[in-house]
Amino acid sequence: MSASVEAKGLVPFTRESYELIKQRIAKKHNEEHEEEDLKADTDLEVGKKLPFIYGNLSQGMVSEPLEDVDPYYYKKKNTFIVLNRDRTIFRFNASSILCTLSPFSSIRGTTIKVLIHPLFRLLILISVLIDCIFMTMTDLPRWGPALENTLLGIYTFEIIIKLFARGFWAGSFSFLGDPWNWLDFSVTLFEFITKCIPLNYILMLQKARTLRILKIIPLNQGLQSRMGTLIHCLKKLMGAIILTLFFLSVFSLIGMGLFMGNLKHKCLWLPRENENETLHNRTGNPYYFRETEIFYYLEGEINALPCGNRTDAGQCPEGYVCVKAGLNPDRGFTNFDNFGWAFLALFRLMTQDFPENLYHQILYASGKVYMVFFVVVSFWFAFYMASLFLGILVMTYEEETQTATEKTNKTEPRFQEIEKELQEGNEATEVYIFLMLLRTTMLEISFQGLGVYCLLGDAHINVCHIIRRSKMISIRELTFTKLKKSKKKCPLCWYRIAKLFLIWDCSPCWLKLKEFVHRIIMYPFTDLVLALCIILNVCFLALEHYPMSEEINSLLSIGNLVFIGIFTAEMILKIIAMHPYEYFQVGWNIFDSVIVFLGLTELYLANIQGIYYFRLFRMLRIFKLGKYWPTFENLMLTLTNSVAALEDLVLLLFTFIFFSAVLGMKLFGQSYREGVCHIDKDCQAPRWHMYDFFHSFLNVFRMLCGEWIETLWDCMEVAGRPWCISFYMMVILIGNLLILYLFLALVSSFRSHNAVTTEKNDETKNLQLALTRIQTGISHVFLKILCKKQNIPKERLDHALSELSNTQDFLTDKEKHSGTEKTTVTENESQSPLPSPSVSETVPIASGESDIENVDNKEIQSKSGDGGSKEKIKPSSSSECSTVDIAISEEEEMVCEHDRPKHLKNDDRRTSSLGQISRESKKGKMWQNIRKTCSKIVENEWFKCFIGLVTLLSTGALAFEDIYIDQRKTIKILLEYADMIFTYIFILEMLLKWMAYGFKAYFSNGWYKLDFMVVIVFCLSLIGKSREELKPLTSIKFLRALRVLSQFERMKVVVKALIKTTFPALNVFLVCLLIWLAFSIMGVNLFAGKFYECIDPTSGERFPVSKVANKSECEGLVFNESVPWKNAKLNFDNVGNGFLSLLQVATFNGWIDIMNSAVDSVEIDMQPDFEFSIYMYCYFINFIIFGLFIPLSMLISVIITSFNKYKIQQGGPNIFITGQQRKQYRVLKKLMCEDSQRPIPRPRNKFQGFIFDLVTNPVFNVIIMVIICLHTIILMIQSDEQGPEKEIAFYWINSTVVMLYAIECVLKLISFHCYYFTIGWNIFDFMVVIFSTTGLLLPMTVGYSIVPPSLVQLILLARIVHVLRLGKGPKVFHDLMLPFVLSLPALLNIGLLIFLLMFVYAICGMYNFAYVKKEAGINDVSNFETFVSSMLCLFQVTIFAGWDGMLKAIFRSEWSDCDPDKINPGTQVRGDCGSPSVGILYFVSYILLSWLVIVNMYIVVVMEFLNISSKKKVKTLSEDDFKRFFQVWKRFDPDRTQYIDSSKLSDFAASLDPPLFMAKPNKSQLLALDLPMAVGDRIHCLDILLAFTKRVVGNDARVEKVLSEIESGFLLANPFKITYEPITSTLKRKQEAVSARIIQRAYKNYRLRQQDKNTIDIRKIDADRDVQAPKEGVYSDKAEEKSTVQSQS
Repeated sequence: MSASVEAKGLVPFTRESYELIKQRIAKKHNEEHEEEDLKADTDLEVGKKLPFIYGNLSQGMVSEPLEDVDPYYYKKKNTFIVLNRDRTIFRFNASSILCTLSPFSSIRGTTIKVLIHPLFRLLILISVLIDCIFMTMTDLPRWGPALENTLLGIYTFEIIIKLFARGFWAGSFSFLGDPWNWLDFSVTLFEFITKCIPLNYILMLQKARTLRILKIIPLNQGLQSRMGTLIHCLKKLMGAIILTLFFLSVFSLIGMGLFMGNLKHKCLWLPRENENETLHNRTGNPYYFRETEIFYYLEGEINALPCGNRTDAGQCPEGYVCVKAGLNPDRGFTNFDNFGWAFLALFRLMTQDFPENLYHQILYASGKVYMVFFVVVSFWFAFYMASLFLGILVMTYEEETQTATEKTNKTEPRFQEIEKELQEGNEATEVYIFLMLLRTTMLEISFQGLGVYCLLGDAHINVCHIIRRSKMISIRELTFTKLKKSKKKCPLCWYRIAKLFLIWDCSPCWLKLKEFVHRIIMYPFTDLVLALCIILNVCFLALEHYPMSEEINSLLSIGNLVFIGIFTAEMILKIIAMHPYEYFQVGWNIFDSVIVFLGLTELYLANIQGIYYFRLFRMLRIFKLGKYWPTFENLMLTLTNSVAALEDLVLLLFTFIFFSAVLGMKLFGQSYREGVCHIDKDCQAPRWHMYDFFHSFLNVFRMLCGEWIETLWDCMEVAGRPWCISFYMMVILIGNLLILYLFLALVSSFRSHNAVTTEKNDETKNLQLALTRIQTGISHVFLKILCKKQNIPKERLDHALSELSNTQDFLTDKEKHSGTEKTTVTENESQSPLPSPSVSETVPIASGESDIENVDNKEIQSKSGDGGSKEKIKPSSSSECSTVDIAISEEEEMVCEHDRPKHLKNDDRRTSSLGQISRESKKGKMWQNIRKTCSKIVENEWFKCFIGLVTLLSTGALAFEDIYIDQRKTIKILLEYADMIFTYIFILEMLLKWMAYGFKAYFSNGWYKLDFMVVIVFCLSLIGKSREELKPLTSIKFLRALRVLSQFERMKVVVKALIKTTFPALNVFLVCLLIWLAFSIMGVNLFAGKFYECIDPTSGERFPVSKVANKSECEGLVFNESVPWKNAKLNFDNVGNGFLSLLQVATFNGWIDIMNSAVDSVEIDMQPDFEFSIYMYCYFINFIIFGLFIPLSMLISVIITSFNKYKIQQGGPNIFITGQQRKQYRVLKKLMCEDSQRPIPRPRNKFQGFIFDLVTNPVFNVIIMVIICLHTIILMIQSDEQGPEKEIAFYWINSTVVMLYAIECVLKLISFHCYYFTIGWNIFDFMVVIFSTTGLLLPMTVGYSIVPPSLVQLILLARIVHVLRLGKGPKVFHDLMLPFVLSLPALLNIGLLIFLLMFVYAICGMYNFAYVKKEAGINDVSNFETFVSSMLCLFQVTIFAGWDGMLKAIFRSEWSDCDPDKINPGTQVRGDCGSPSVGILYFVSYILLSWLVIVNMYIVVVMEFLNISSKKKVKTLSEDDFKRFFQVWKRFDPDRTQYIDSSKLSDFAASLDPPLFMAKPNKSQLLALDLPMAVGDRIHCLDILLAFTKRVVGNDARVEKVLSEIESGFLLANPFKITYEPITSTLKRKQEAVSARIIQRAYKNYRLRQQDKNTIDIRKIDADRDVQAPKEGVYSDKAEEKSTVQSQS
C-alpha cells in the first residue's frame, strides 16, 4: 500500500524516533510477527520532489533529518529523510552498522548537508562533463595533468562525503548499497593506482577511467529511471537471448557440417613441368598451397575467386584448377572451420551485415543448392529473432501501461476525498483549483517516467497514454508547478511596452488600412495563391542541377527574388492586419518570419565568400506547406511532444554512444596507429579507425546502423580478437536495445496523431474554402453547359444549381462537426476493389461467386433495402440474370429525365445492360438459358480448378524463357503453342463470365479487372511475336503471373488486407517524401558537381591531389588512352539522383561509397582529396536520424493503426488468413497449448511392462536429453585441420550415440508395440536412427568421397529439436515459439505473396537485364540469365543486401563502360549494356513493395505476441486449463478417490499450470481459501477446483453463475460422486492449531513461571537456613562461654 494522503506531515527525526527504530529491530529478531503488506510509494522515491500535500517545508526543516513519510521505508527499511530547499527527497539509513555514524552526529549532519546541497551536485556534474571533454582529446594541453589531479581530488572528496553521510554499510541507502558508488570507488581507486605505479605494468587500468562517463546517469533522475526500465526489459529478454544463442549454435553446427574448409577452395594456376617441387616442398602436402600470387582474382576483388567441385558451384577459368589452398577469405576471418568462426558468421547473417559477400562465397564454393540454408537463416531466422525481441519489448510496455493505469485508479479516489474535505471545510480556493487541475491532467502525466504507452495495442487494450513530459517528479508536483506558472504574471512594464510598440491602433486611418489589409490577407483565395507560391518555390528549388545553363540559373535566381518578395509582403501585410503582438503569438507566423529573415540575409551577404551555405536554409520553405497540410502539422506536433517526453531516453542513447566512442578510442587508438601497415599496404590510416574521437564516434554510429563486420576485421588485425569482439558485441547488443526501445516509443507517439483531432488553423480552413468555391463554380458552369445542350427549362436549372450549392454547404458543415471520422462503410467505399455500398448487386445466378465479398454484399443490401433511403434506383434488367442496379443521385436523374424516351418512363419497363430481351419472347428465354448455362459453367468447381491449373502452367512457362531459349528449339516451339492455347482459354473464360454476369458486374469486381488486364497482356504478346516492329510488346509477358492473385483465396486475402492497411498511410508517405525532398535539395546544394574525379586508366584508382588538382590538369595528362574525368554513378547532381542516393543510404547499401565521395569532395571541377570535407558525415547522420528513423516510425505507426482497425472490422484473430485457415489456427493453437499425445496402455507382460516403466520414467527422458546435449557440445570441438586421432575419436563417439539412440528405439518398440508409430516424435527418432545407421555403414561400401563423415553428425544433430518440444525442453522456449507457430498460417500466405512478387520481378529482370555485363553485383552466381539466378538476385534485394552493386552494373550504358554491339553466342540479342532508367524503376519499386509486405509480417507476429499476453492478463479460464488441472490431479490421486490429504495441498497447488498455479510458499494463500475438509483431513477435488477458479476470475454475480455451471458439469461427469459431510475447514483447522499453540505456549510459560517461583522460594529457604545456622552457632558459643564464666565464679 502506498503512503496515505492523510499523513501527519513532516516530523523531525529525534532520538525518540531513533529508539523506536531500535525497538522495532529488536522486536523483529526476538518475536515472530507477521509483516504488513506495504509497498513503496513511487511518488516518494529518492530524487523526486516531496508533494506539497505533506505540508509546507519550514526553514528549520531544510537539510535536517525528518521521519520518513513513506511507511514502507520507515517500518521496513528503518530510514529517515532529508529535504533540500527544492523539496528533493534524500533517504538515509538510521541504523548504525559497520562504521556508520549516528544520525545525530555533527560530522554526519554536516556531510549530509553538503551532500544534498544543489551546488554540490552541480559541482560533480560539471566535473564529470569536463572530464568527458578531456577524454575525447588525443593530446592533452600542458595544464591537462593538473586539471586531472584536481578532478581526481573532487571525486575523492565526493566519496569521503558519501562515506560519512551514508555510512560504509548500513543497508540499501548506504555507500555500498548503491552500485553506482561501487563504480565511483573502483574508478577512483584505479586512478590512484595508475598514478603511483608505472603505466607499463597496468596499462588497462588507465582505460577504466572511461567508466567515469557513466556517472552522468546517477546524476540525472530521469536517466537513472530509464536505466532501471531497460534493465527490467533486459530481464524479460533473457529467455529470448538464450533461445537466440541456442538457434545460433545449432545453425553454426549445421554450417560447420556443410561448409567446413570449403572457403579455402580457390582457382590455382596449373603448374608447368618441374614446378611441383617448388610449390609442394613447403608443406609436404601435394594438395595444399599457401602462395596467393598464383590464384585467380576477379577485377577489383581483394579475395581470390572461390570455386567448388559440384556442377552448380563456381567453375575455374581455363588454365586453372580448383584446389584447397591458401587462407580463408577476408584475411582468414570468414569461414566455418570451427565453432567460433561459424558462430560469428551466423551472427553476421542474423544481423544481415554484408551478407551478400558471404552468400556469394558459399554459393561459389559449395553450390547454388545451399541457397536454402541462406533463405532459412538470413530471412526466416533473422525475421523471427527480430519479431521475437520486438514482441517481448512490446509486452513489457503493456505491463508498464497496466501498472500506470492501476496506479491512476488507486490515486484518483484519494484526491476525491481530499477534494470533498476541502469543499466541506471551505478551504483556500487555490488548493481547490489545484485539485481540479490535477484531476484533469491525471492521465497526461507519467508516473514513473515510462515515456510512451499503448504500443501496437490490440483491440482488447483501450489504454493509450501520450506522456507530455518525462520529468521524474510526482504528478502532484507537476500539476502544482503548472498552476503556479499559469498564475505567474509579467511585470507591468512589459504590458506597457507591448501596448505601446506592438499594438498599433493609434490612428483611425491606420485602423481603416488595417481592416482593408485584414480582408485581403484573410481572403480564402489569398491563402490559395500563397500555397501555390510555396509549391512553385519548391519546384524551383528542385530544378537546381549540375551542369546548369546560364538561362536556367538566371531564371532560378529571379524566381528566388520573387518568392522572397512574396513571403516578405505576406509577413508585412499580416503584421499590419494582426498587430505584431498577435502576429507573433502564432507559431507558423514566427516560422515564416524566420524564413524571410534568412532569405533577406542571404541576399545581403550574397557576395561574401564563405556564406554560400546560407542557401541551405532555402529548404526550410518546403515546410511552409505544413501550414496548409493538417497531417503534416499533426505529425510535427506529435514529434515535438515525443522528443520532450523521450528526452531522457535520447540522452541515455547519446551517453552510451559517447561512452562507446571514448572507450573504443582508448582501447584501440594506439593499436590503429602502430598496426596500420597490417591493414593498408601504403601504411595510411583507413577511413574507419578509432585513433581520434570523431572517427571512433563514426565507427560506433556505423555499428549501430548494422555495418560492423568490415571494421571488426580491421580491429582484429591490429588489436587482437578477444578485446575487439567483446567491444563490438557490447556496442551492438546494448546499442540496438536502446534504439529498439526508442523506436517503439516513437511508433506509439505517432500512433496517437490519428486519435488526437487538432483544430484546423485559419490558413487550412481558407484553403479548403477556396477549393470548395472553385469546385462549386466549375460544377455550376459544367451543369449549366450540360443543361443548355439538353434544353432544360431555366426554373429547373436554377433549382438544380441551388440544390448543388446546398449539398456543398451541407458537406462542409458535416466535415466541421465530424472532423476526420469516417464510418466503416465509407472506408469500404474508398478502398474496396468491389462496388461501393451505394451499388446494389442483383445477380441471383452468380450469387455464389467467391470473388464478390459476402460481407460487402450484406452491407450493400442492407443499405439499398433501407426504407428511409431517398436514393432512386436507375432502371435496370428485369431478368433473373440482370446486372448491377446503379443508385443515382437526384441531380443526375433530373438532368437525364428529359432525355429519357417516354415509353421507358413507366415503372413496368426497364432497360438492359447487355442486350436486354423481354421475358415473354422466345429470344429472351433463350438468352436467359444461355446465361444460366454460362453461370453454371463458371461456378463449377472443376472449371475453377482447371482455370487455376492453366494459370499456374502459364505462369510457370515464363521461367523457361531465359538466355538459352534460342538454343532449345523444341522447348521454344512448345512454349509458343502453349502461349496461344493459354490465351484462347483465358479469352473463353472471360467471354463466359461476361455472359454469366454482364459487363457491369464483371467490371465492378477488381479481380475480374485484373483478369481482363492479363488477357490483354496475352493478346499483346501474341501480336508482338507476329511482327518484328512490335516485338517490344513481348517484354510485358511477366505481367501474366499477376493472374495468380485472382485465382487463389489466400493471395486475395493478403492483397486485400495490404490494401486496407496501406492506403491510409499514403498521406504520411507524402510527408516522408517531403522530408526526403528537403534532404535531397540540401544534398544538391552541398555536393552537386563535386563527385567528379580523375581516374588512372591503368590501375583504375583515383590520382592523388599532388599529381592532379583539377579537371584541366586531368585533361592535360597524356597516356596511351584518354584519362577520364568521371562522375560517381550515385551523386547529387539533381534531385532525382539525390533521391536515389538517399535510398541507398536508407537501405545501407552502397552508402559507404556515397559518403566517401561526399567527404572527399572539394569544389566543382576540383580533384577530390582524402577526407577534405570530413564533417560532411554530419549530413548523412542527420538524414539517418531525421530522414529515416523518424519517418519510418511515422509510417509503421499508421500501418499498425490501419491494421488494428481492419482487424476489428474483420472480427478474426488475423486478417491475413482465410476462413478455413481460421479453423486450422484454432486446431494449431490447441495442439501447441496442450500435450496432444494419447496415453499408451501399459503392456500386461512383465518384461514389457518393466521396459514400459523404464522408458516412460522421467529420468529416462532426462538421460536422453543429456546425451543429446552432450553430443551437441562435443560437435563444437571439431575443426577443419584436426588430426587423424580426433577423426577416429569422433567416429567412435558418433557410433556410440547412434547405438544409444537405436537402443532407445528398440526399447520403445518393445514396450509400445504398434502405438510407437502413432506419435510423431517417435517416427522422427526412428528416421534419425535409420539414416544415421545408413550414414555409418554406407561409406564402407561406396567410400567417403560420396558420403561425407559430417552427414552422420548432421543427422544426429537433428534430435536437438527435442529441446523445443512441449514438456521436454525449457518452458520458456515453448512460450517464445508459440506466437511464431500460431502466426505460421498468416506468414505462409504472406510468404506466397512474396514468392509471387519475386517471381514476377525475376521474369521481368530476365527480359531486361539478362545480357548485362558481369561486374560489380552481377556475376556468375547472381545474374538475370536464368530464372534460378534471377531468384537469387531477388532474394538478396528482399533482405536489402547488395542491390547497389546490381544497379551499378545496370548503369553501364555508355560506350566506355559496355559494348552495345557485342555478339552474345546462341542468341540474336546484341550488346551488354544496361538501362539505368529501367533499373532504377525496377529496384526502387521492388524495394518498396517488399518492404511493405515484410513490415506486415513483423506486425502479424508482434500482434500474436500481444494477443497471447492480453489473454493471459484477462482473468479467464479455458477448457484447456481444466484439463490440465485434472491431469495434475491424477498424479496426486492415483486411486481416483476424489480426495487428497491436506498435507499435499501445497505441493498440488505448486504443480498446477498458470493461471491456477500457486508458487511456494503458498500456505497463507491456501488458508485464505477456507477449503472444507472431511474426515481424515481430506479435501475434495470439486472444492479445490471451485476455490481456485474463484481466486482467478474474481467474485461477482457472473462468476457465481460460472461456478455453479462448473459444479453441475462435474456432478454430471461424476454421477457416482461419494457424498460426504465436511466436519471443518482449512482455515478453522489452522485457527485450531494456532489456538492450541497459543494455549500450549501460555501453559508452558505458566509452568515455567511456577517452576521459577518454586525455585526462588526454595533458594530463599535454603539461604535463610544457611544464615540462621551460623547465628545459632555464635549464640551457642556465647551461651557456653557465659555459663562457663558463671560456673567459675
